[in-house]
Amino acid sequence: MEKVMVVGAGTMGFGIAQTFLQSGYQVILYDIDTPKVDKGISNIESNIQKMLQKGDISADQYEEIRARLKGTIELADAKDVDLVVETVIENSDIKKDIFKKLDRICQPDTILATNTSSIVISSIAAATKRPENVIGMHFFNPPPMMPLIEIVIGMKTSEKTLATMKAIVQSLGKESVTVKDSPGFVFNRIMIPMINEATYLLSESVASAEDIDKTLKLAATHQIGPLALGDFIGLDVCLHVMEVLHKEIGEDKYRPSPLLKRMVAANQLGRKTGEGFFKY
Repeated sequence: MEKVMVVGAGTMGFGIAQTFLQSGYQVILYDIDTPKVDKGISNIESNIQKMLQKGDISADQYEEIRARLKGTIELADAKDVDLVVETVIENSDIKKDIFKKLDRICQPDTILATNTSSIVISSIAAATKRPENVIGMHFFNPPPMMPLIEIVIGMKTSEKTLATMKAIVQSLGKESVTVKDSPGFVFNRIMIPMINEATYLLSESVASAEDIDKTLKLAATHQIGPLALGDFIGLDVCLHVMEVLHKEIGEDKYRPSPLLKRMVAANQLGRKTGEGFFKY
């Protein structure tokens, strides 16, 4: 494994690209138009420049990292990569369309991974003729900093693909957990409903946002409270995951809170918009 394409140059995409670059991989960063690609590359350059300024890398290492990065708006550039990591919007139809195209473009042994946080891997794999080579690679934000990756195996993911993915994660200097294909996997299945329940507590005036978060930080030793975590993840993402869990599992305990829906409708999405449960 030497060459990787990251599909999607947004927050997760450029972070994942940077993670691979720092571990010695050649990376192609793809998005649908040049401004998106340029912004992703600019973000990577800014981050590795900060590493250079802090003395974490040398000037030569900076140049080596930058030389291994290429931007493109041509999905066909995936024709000779060893691994593709897709990071586009959490929309099943869009992801399936991308995987169908990649299946035609890539070499037969190329692994196709998705960074989806909630969509069933097997449904994405079914859009290809190589479901044995399709796997989930769920990074956490920010990818270069977070030490864990959820490896999600679909119904037809092969043992060889799983073993290869474990080796890749190890090469990135990270830990992995292997998860069977299920809506929300492990982290989101636990954490997003907790954020949703905290939202219910807030809407019912059981406690203030500050005290809800303080309770979990001090009584459960969480480093960040559930409402602040929701703001960090993005309340639109939290809502989407809750909707997927509610639809796929069919239990009312996964019903999104009305307050969460209203906040997303008002574009109060958390840190990325400057206001969510807290102001930034």
